[in-house]
Amino acid sequence: MPSLPGPPHGGAPTENGHWFQRLYARVLASPVGLAWNRGRAMELMHRAMGFAALSLLTLVPLLIVVAAADLASGRGFARWLVQGLGVSEVSEEEVERLFGQPGQALQRTTAFGLAALAAFGVTFGSAVQTGYERAWDLPTARWHTMWRHVVWLAVLVASLLLFVAFPAPEDAPAGVTTVVALGDLLGTFLFFWWSQRFLLCGRIRWRALAPGAALTALGLLGLRIFSQLVFSPLIASNAVTYGQFGTVLVLQSWLVGVGFVVYGGALVGRLVHESLLRRRLRLSP
Repeated sequence: MPSLPGPPHGGAPTENGHWFQRLYARVLASPVGLAWNRGRAMELMHRAMGFAALSLLTLVPLLIVVAAADLASGRGFARWLVQGLGVSEVSEEEVERLFGQPGQALQRTTAFGLAALAAFGVTFGSAVQTGYERAWDLPTARWHTMWRHVVWLAVLVASLLLFVAFPAPEDAPAGVTTVVALGDLLGTFLFFWWSQRFLLCGRIRWRALAPGAALTALGLLGLRIFSQLVFSPLIASNAVTYGQFGTVLVLQSWLVGVGFVVYGGALVGRLVHESLLRRRLRLSP
């Protein structure tokens, strides 16, 4: 009597099952699989959305006041944001309309309000520190390291002031634009290289943090190009459909992208460092 089809003898997996398991194990062991699993473990998207929410609620109001106090340019936070986003003239008008006149921020801000904004801004530095700690699987820093959040926030504001102080001139030659872009890229790399080392309280070596800083700088450059192609027309179209609320939605989406690049760059940078370290160990005698 012929045997009926059924599961293999002894419950052994089929050839297709072997192939699928090998493929699954190879994908998990690949750099993409490792980045995906570690990103899920640290809740990368959740932290990026938290980064955007904290930026809009704590950091942006403080930057509005600081930008309004920059009497040399008098452009206000809207001009900062326009330069960071790289939007078109139509979208630039919508952003400037959203944040109003720079002088109004100074006139309506009291000393108590400024102190509250600074205190809330410090919580933003704490959130960035926590994200870096999760990326490197480090325990939470002790309470007496809170002074680092204040220093980091001050350096962040100073870096943004330098960023908007030397923009590429309009209708400038390609060489000048390239030099300014390279300067911005180098400055971004140095800031995030120092930020990781400083907020992690020196628990990770400079060499290990360099790949993450480089990836963050390149990621923010790519996000700026993406903003010119996608977010700029979205600001103009959403302003017509939803009014100023549409501009806020696009701004919030852009901040989510910034948070994803900041935390994701640190996470992938760790993977790159570990890969280079394993390769160095294999090549060493």
